[in-house]
Amino acid sequence: MHILRKTYLAALLLVALVAVSCSSTRSQEEPAHTEAGLLDTIDRNLELAVAQYKVLRDNLPADRFPKTYYPDRNEYEFSGSEWWVSGFYPGTLLMLYQETGDTAMLAEAKRIMKVLEKEKNNTRTHDLGFMMYDSFGELYEMEPDEQTKQILLQSAESLASRYEPTVGAIKSWDSKEGDYLVIIDNMMNLELLYWASRVTGDPKYADIATTHANTTMANHFRPDYSTFHVLNYNKTTGDVQEKKTAQGYADDSAWSRGQAWGLYGYTATYRDTDDKKYLEQARRIADYILSQPNLPADKIPYWDYDAPDIPDAPRDASAAAIMASALLELSAYVDGDEAKRYVSTAETILRTLSGDEYLAKPGTNGGFLLEHSVGHLPAGTEVDVPLTYADFYFVEAMQRYKELKK
Repeated sequence: MHILRKTYLAALLLVALVAVSCSSTRSQEEPAHTEAGLLDTIDRNLELAVAQYKVLRDNLPADRFPKTYYPDRNEYEFSGSEWWVSGFYPGTLLMLYQETGDTAMLAEAKRIMKVLEKEKNNTRTHDLGFMMYDSFGELYEMEPDEQTKQILLQSAESLASRYEPTVGAIKSWDSKEGDYLVIIDNMMNLELLYWASRVTGDPKYADIATTHANTTMANHFRPDYSTFHVLNYNKTTGDVQEKKTAQGYADDSAWSRGQAWGLYGYTATYRDTDDKKYLEQARRIADYILSQPNLPADKIPYWDYDAPDIPDAPRDASAAAIMASALLELSAYVDGDEAKRYVSTAETILRTLSGDEYLAKPGTNGGFLLEHSVGHLPAGTEVDVPLTYADFYFVEAMQRYKELKK
C-alpha cells in the first residue's frame, strides 16, 4: 500500500474500528482470538510471500516481468515492461519489504524498476497508474527523491496525453478509426493524476481525473450499479456508441473483476477529492457486489457473476483480493453496521485466500502467492492460474488489515 494511503488511512481506520466496536459488542461466546488468529495468519502469509518471491525472482529473465505460471507444464509467461501488469511485481516487492524488512525485496524492486523506468514516456497505454504509480509511487513515498518524482510526473503527463475533452475521458485502448474505447479498469489509473496535481500544484491532472470519473459514473453503470466493461464513445460528439464487454461473459453481464475495479476506483477517488458523490458511488457498488445472489459464501467470486455454468464456473482470486483491499479502505469512510459489513467481508476473503485451496505451498506455483485467478476467459488465456496483480492486491489487503487492527 502506498505510504500516502497508509498514513492517511491509519487514523481513519482507527476511527472505523472504534465505530465498529461500539456498534456491535462481541458476544461472550464468540472466540476472542479470532482477529489475532487472522493477524498471525497474515504474518505467516507475508513470510511465505517473501520466500515465494525469491523463487519468482530466481526464475525471472533479467529484463522481463512476471505475468503468470502454468503448473501443469511448469511454464512461466513473462512480459516486457510495456505490458500493463509490469508495475505489480516491484510494487509487491516493496510492500513485502515494508512488512518484513527483508532487504532482498527492496534490492530486487529497485533492479527491475530500472527496466520499467522508460515506460514513463509511453503514451500508447492508459495503464500508467498500474505500471508506474504502483511501483515508483510506492518507492517515492518510502524514499522520496527528485529522480523518482520526475519519473512519476512524466508518467502523469504521458497518461494525460490520452485525455479527450470532447469525450471527457482518458482513452483506454487504441482501436480502429471511429472508436474511442474506455474500460472500467481505467478508474484505477486516476490516483497517479491526483498525485501529480498535489505535488505540482497544477490542477490540470486532477481536473482530467475528476472529469473521467464523472463521465464513467454517468455512462458506465447500470441502474443496479453493476458496470459494463467497455464503452465506445464517439470522439467528435462524446456520445456513447456501444456498451459491451471484452473479458466478461456477455455485454450485459457483470464481470467480477470489473465490479472490483469500480469499487476500488471510486473509493480511491473519494479519498483524493473528498467529494461525497464518489463515496456514495463506492457504497452502491459495494452493496451490489455484497448483495449478489451468485457471490459464494466464502466471498471468492466466480469470474463473472452471470457465468452460465455457476456453480462450476472458475473462481477469480484476483477479483476477491481487489475487493478485500477496497472494502477495508471503504470501511474507514463509513460507520456502524456498514463498516462492520465491509470489514467482515474482507476478513472472510483474507481467511479464504489464506487457506489450502488458494494459498500456494512453499516452493510451488512458480513463486506466485495465490492460485486460481482468471485473466481473460473468453480469449482462453490465463484461466485458473496465478496472476501478478492477484498477489499485489492480496498483499495490499493484508497490509491494510494490519493497519486497521494496529
